[in-house]
Amino acid sequence: MKNLIKNFLIIIAIFLTISAVFTLLSGPLEETKEISLTQLAKEINQGSIKEVIVVGDNLSILYKDNSKAISRKEKDLALTQSLLNYGVPKEKILQVDIREKKEPEFGSWILQLLIVIPFIFFILFFWMIFRRAKTGAMEALNFTKARPRLFGVDTKKEKVTFDDVGNLKEAKEELKEVVEFLKTPKKFLKMGAKIPRGILLVGPPGTGKTLLARAVANEAKVPFFSISGSEFIELFVGVGAGRVRSLFNTAKKHQPSIVFIDELDAIGRIRGAGIGGGHDEREQTLNQILVELDGFEKDATCIVMAATNRPDILDPALLRPGRFDRRVILDLPDIEGREKILKIHCKNKPLASDVNLREVAERTPGFSGADLANVVNEAAILAARRNKDKIYQTEFLESIEKVLLGPERRSHILSKKEKEIAAYHEAGHALVSTMLPNTEPVRKISIIARGMAAGYTLKMPKEERKLKTKSEFLSEMAVLLGGYVAEDIKFKEITTGASSDLERASEIARKLVKEYGMSSLGPISFGKKEELIFLGKEISEQRNYSEQVALKIDQEVAKIIKGAEKRARLILTKHRRLLDKLATTLIKKETIEKEEFEKIVASGKRKSKNKKGRK
Repeated sequence: MKNLIKNFLIIIAIFLTISAVFTLLSGPLEETKEISLTQLAKEINQGSIKEVIVVGDNLSILYKDNSKAISRKEKDLALTQSLLNYGVPKEKILQVDIREKKEPEFGSWILQLLIVIPFIFFILFFWMIFRRAKTGAMEALNFTKARPRLFGVDTKKEKVTFDDVGNLKEAKEELKEVVEFLKTPKKFLKMGAKIPRGILLVGPPGTGKTLLARAVANEAKVPFFSISGSEFIELFVGVGAGRVRSLFNTAKKHQPSIVFIDELDAIGRIRGAGIGGGHDEREQTLNQILVELDGFEKDATCIVMAATNRPDILDPALLRPGRFDRRVILDLPDIEGREKILKIHCKNKPLASDVNLREVAERTPGFSGADLANVVNEAAILAARRNKDKIYQTEFLESIEKVLLGPERRSHILSKKEKEIAAYHEAGHALVSTMLPNTEPVRKISIIARGMAAGYTLKMPKEERKLKTKSEFLSEMAVLLGGYVAEDIKFKEITTGASSDLERASEIARKLVKEYGMSSLGPISFGKKEELIFLGKEISEQRNYSEQVALKIDQEVAKIIKGAEKRARLILTKHRRLLDKLATTLIKKETIEKEEFEKIVASGKRKSKNKKGRK
């Protein structure tokens, strides 16, 4: 409606402008006196007329004093004859410059045009109204049509290839087979082979599922129809199923092609939850996807790819053979993969000579490809903010901490007492971590607030590990309780700063007992988690054990936590002077790097040995 009013006002404005122009063209610019033909004859006799221009029956008169006048001659009679009839001698007529000009047709043409133009505009106006009404009706009919984003056919857009995916060697090898099938389908069909109809990309967020799917489409040079699972669901019943039909029909028309459904778990969750009845919109959409997956002909060259980070909540009907029967697992990158990913994201960026991407890769265990891209981007932003012409190693190392913990909050000033508590807390974590086996070496200690943390202790793993032993878990718990114990030893009371450490330690202890079978209760798994299916949230735990066993579980958890606390207390009590020295250095410098920390610890160990020798 707003656009309609806007168009109408524009037409009115144009019409008024044309009317104004017509008024200017048709009206005289200055007033000119009009005289009769008798007066003209009289003034010619007096010799005051210099020039007469004849345009049709109109006369334009110019006097010798450069003044002007107008008049009209007799119709169908030459001006010279009329003047002779009015008694003007022929000699006087010859003294006046009389010229004839053709009558211009411009005025009449403009007049006709200006009469027609308003009608043209009104016709256009009503045509636009009817066109918009027709478009609205068509939009209503097209409401159930899917609107996927199309990639892989426009050469102007940025192309993504397997070389742009720095990790996932096994996943790329798995998908190269799909590329070969899309390029030469007859080779497989001739042997009676069937390519998997559905390929499910499974992995944590940021591992490159969408990027890998686009790389497959670009490598195979086929259309790539990308749509999110949430785009199928609308307020109106039947819209989701209609959009599924529309999407698959479009893909079949352009085959060979790839349909990519991102976040499949948005519509592919387990059915039959008893919520919303048996005919809710999400279930109907899922049913239609299942039907379309079964409906591909044997020689169809249309492949469906989907991505999810929650394969555990997908409906079993989606994962059966003939549908999404091939899973491609995308893991978090190892150190080699992280280095390759960093090199890809550092292309076309001015790097200083001191940049060591291997060190950055070593310091980012557990980072996904998206996290590493964020690290590189934050480093570039830091360098630009500092007015540097290149990105240095300093910016990369700072960006790692920013991505991990958040930006520094130097404005968050701690009081003298709080600063001392934070220093002892972080020193306790670092010292216990150094003195215990099966722990990660300390890389940095700081009491500068970052994100929500008032201080932090960063540790760097020696190697990539997929499995963890009980001794490693127990050492990790002792490190977590190191800050808690350090506060108790120094100040004889505990602050709220240890709350998150206690929560994590308690969670580890409970998992050791209930999930991992690493306790005196034996190799038994206790409890079964239940999820709210349409949200994917854990809302309760189904107890499959008695109250007596529950009491034993609680006692075992308490025993493990108390044991970890005892280990941390023994270490910090034994190395009390070293704890004080670390805390004092932290209060003074606010940050201790790995090299300085190792020097302080080494000197403290030498002093304790010397004292033992003297004794």
